[in-house]
Amino acid sequence: MSENKVPRHDEPRVIEGSALRALAHPLRVRIYDIVSQYGPQTASSLAQMMGESSGATSYHLRALAKHGLIQEAEGRGNARERWWERPRGAVSFGSPEGLKTPSGRAATQVVMTEFFNRRHEQLMRYIAEGIANPERDDPDASINTATAHLTPEQMGELAHSLMTIVDEYVEKYRDQKGDDVRTVTIRADVFPLPEEGH
Repeated sequence: MSENKVPRHDEPRVIEGSALRALAHPLRVRIYDIVSQYGPQTASSLAQMMGESSGATSYHLRALAKHGLIQEAEGRGNARERWWERPRGAVSFGSPEGLKTPSGRAATQVVMTEFFNRRHEQLMRYIAEGIANPERDDPDASINTATAHLTPEQMGELAHSLMTIVDEYVEKYRDQKGDDVRTVTIRADVFPLPEEGH
C-alpha cells in the first residue's frame, strides 16, 4: 500500500488519518502525483496540465498543504503566484492502524486506485507513442516483467535490493539539470500473484 514499502535509507513517512482522507479525492491524487513527478508547480501550471480551473487547483493545493502533503517551495513565487512542492522522501499511503477502520480502508482504496490508474495510463501512453513513432530516441528505456517462485523472505530481499538501487539513483541525480535530462519513472513491483481462478 505504498509508493515504497520495503526498508529504505530513511523510513517512509506514513500518510494516515486526516491527511489520507484529505488526499482521497481524484484531483488531489493527480495534483500530488504531478508535484511528485515533475517538481514544484503553481495553481496555474497545474490547471493547464490538468484541464481544470486555477481556482479548483488552488483550492485543492490549500487542502493538501493543510495536511502537510505539500509545502511552499522555498525561494520561488511571490504574493501573486505560489509554488508548491512535495516534501522529499518516501511515503506510504496505508498503515496497519488506518486499514483497521472502514474510513481508512476507503480512503486508502481511493488513493491507491487513482495513483496506480495514473501510472498505468502513463505506461500505456508511452507504449502507444512508441508504436506510433518507432524512430523515437530512447533506446535505453526498459519495460520488463518476470515471474519467480520465492519464499516471503526471498521476496522481501528482492524488493529491498531493487529499492536500494532505485534510492541510490534518485538521491544521486535528484537535482540534475541539463539539455538531455528527462524526468523518468522507475517501477519496481514485487508482489505475490493471486491463485489462478480466484
